[in-house]
Amino acid sequence: MSEKIKPPTNSELEVVLGGAIDLWQEIVSAIEQSVSPLNREWKPSKAEFGRICLLQHKGRTLLYMTPDKEKIVIAVVLGERAVAIAVNSKLPVRIKRLITGARPYAEGRGIRFSVSRAKDIPTVTQLVAIKTGVRVNKPTTPKGPK
Repeated sequence: MSEKIKPPTNSELEVVLGGAIDLWQEIVSAIEQSVSPLNREWKPSKAEFGRICLLQHKGRTLLYMTPDKEKIVIAVVLGERAVAIAVNSKLPVRIKRLITGARPYAEGRGIRFSVSRAKDIPTVTQLVAIKTGVRVNKPTTPKGPK
């Protein structure tokens, strides 16, 4: 079982992330807006930074974030129900390919991808929404008399 470790300081994160520090904060903020309360737990990692951040809600890990040079490595594990929703969603094709190509385990299918631009944030938040059971890409139907 992994042990908890001391979270990095903002300056430590800035050193490794460089220009992606704002992206880090935007991802955390975007997820926190849809899932609250959001806890951050840091654990040891074999990655160059030596630590990984788990974003958790009520003890459930929603997302793994690893700081890297000018980017963030995102990892998420989706159960089979979430996989089915994800492959039928408006997620980018590259993410769908990662999901369908991931080996199924009892915990689900785990994928990992890098985020280096703000335009990737909706993909991350959509994956968290799918994982948590929030409806995504819900079709809208006009209301009113027939």
